[in-house]
Amino acid sequence: MRSALVWFRRDLRNFDHAALHHALRQAERVWCVFIFDRDILDSLPRQDRRVEFIWQAASELDAALDAQSRRVGGQGSGLIVLHDRAVDAIPRLARELGVDQVLANRDYEPAAIERDSRVAQALAEQGIGFADYKDQVIFERDEVLTQGGTPFSVFTPYRNAWMKKLEAFHVLAYPVDKYASRLAPKPAGALVPDLASLGFEPSNLAELKMPTGMSGARQLLEDFRRRIDRYKRSRDFPALKGVSYLSPHLRFGTVSIRELAGLAWQHGGEGAESWLNELVWRDFYHMILWHHPRVVGQAFKPAFDKVRWDDAPALFEAWCAGRTGYPIVDAAMAQLNQTGFMHNRLRMIVASFLTKDLGIDWRLGERYFATHLLDFDLAANNGGWQWAASTGCDAQPWFRIFNPVTQSERFDPDGRFIRRYLPQLARVPDKFIHAPWKMGGIDQSAAQLKIGVDYPAPIVDHAVARERTLNRFGVTKE
Repeated sequence: MRSALVWFRRDLRNFDHAALHHALRQAERVWCVFIFDRDILDSLPRQDRRVEFIWQAASELDAALDAQSRRVGGQGSGLIVLHDRAVDAIPRLARELGVDQVLANRDYEPAAIERDSRVAQALAEQGIGFADYKDQVIFERDEVLTQGGTPFSVFTPYRNAWMKKLEAFHVLAYPVDKYASRLAPKPAGALVPDLASLGFEPSNLAELKMPTGMSGARQLLEDFRRRIDRYKRSRDFPALKGVSYLSPHLRFGTVSIRELAGLAWQHGGEGAESWLNELVWRDFYHMILWHHPRVVGQAFKPAFDKVRWDDAPALFEAWCAGRTGYPIVDAAMAQLNQTGFMHNRLRMIVASFLTKDLGIDWRLGERYFATHLLDFDLAANNGGWQWAASTGCDAQPWFRIFNPVTQSERFDPDGRFIRRYLPQLARVPDKFIHAPWKMGGIDQSAAQLKIGVDYPAPIVDHAVARERTLNRFGVTKE
């Protein structure tokens, strides 16, 4: 090829990048573009942490591509950043630049697949090629199948097959630096638009001190590398610094999944093995979404579409706002609403509470997470919610129902996490922190807290809700 255009999406980095690697190897000149896609952005609120996170990452990538080109004697480069509909902008830009081919890294979400098909068709009509590559997962689509050649629906045998394949596959990077002299200069005046011109305002990312871009991912990875041996022991306790906090960076590709899997594989030990297991779950859910796109709106197990959920908007609103009267649930929702992050153990607890204690459709909770999570990923979010609701593949059995109080006692035993996000409970004694409604009048006075005034009474009785859930799911056996 004489020239090519690399379309960046959820892969905002200039290293170990499959599409960029292939473009630079095959073409004499390579431009890079990112689209703030109006088909996605126009429906978002004016303050959205994800848009600001992406904007920070794109700005850093623009500077990094320019520096990368100049280091090897190039004329400088950068990232062409547009605010437009991708289905219109990519064919138009490819035509204006006169490229032979557009290259991108593959996306597995149904809407993205349909978008890419439309772009490829428009390019073909102009005589321009389109190619996509695996980049955001280790193994995709049909790469890990049962011995009968069918997709897995249970995680453990999938993981075993995944691990065997990894042993033979090895984790290889896609080098970029050695070909960087082929990066083409940006068109004159092609600057990264500011947030205001995109129609957005700054969120609280700066206040949260959220590390963004490739440099932020590197900072978090180096910190986690020092803690990885403790991961298995600490990962379920939200008050501890136990997890990697890399999920937003995996979502937007400011870190390489191959580097992370390679690190875990080479490091070894129970902590690294446990973390690698979570990366396998990520591949598993992407595989499920690819083979079963109907899970976006339906239960993976069709029998569970017979479950009749309650229409309870007041209860749902209480859950969203963190006013359920169960401290571990309310603190978790406060964390999500304030920061865009929720600890993985807490995601399971609040999802179980919504579906099993409140009897509300998992799809409502899934949509709320999709709106508020900085690391929102359709495959993982859908998989996690269907797991908790017992409607998905290899899900929590419907007759196993999390007790929010015992979960709280086990995973936040001294109430540190609860008190961090529910300061009104700061003076509640440890023996009541998980169930403050059990305090008598004297204890409430001592804690300067009145249940039902300063903090809500439980909106549902767990024991009663459990029986209702068992009856609700009983229809699936008929």
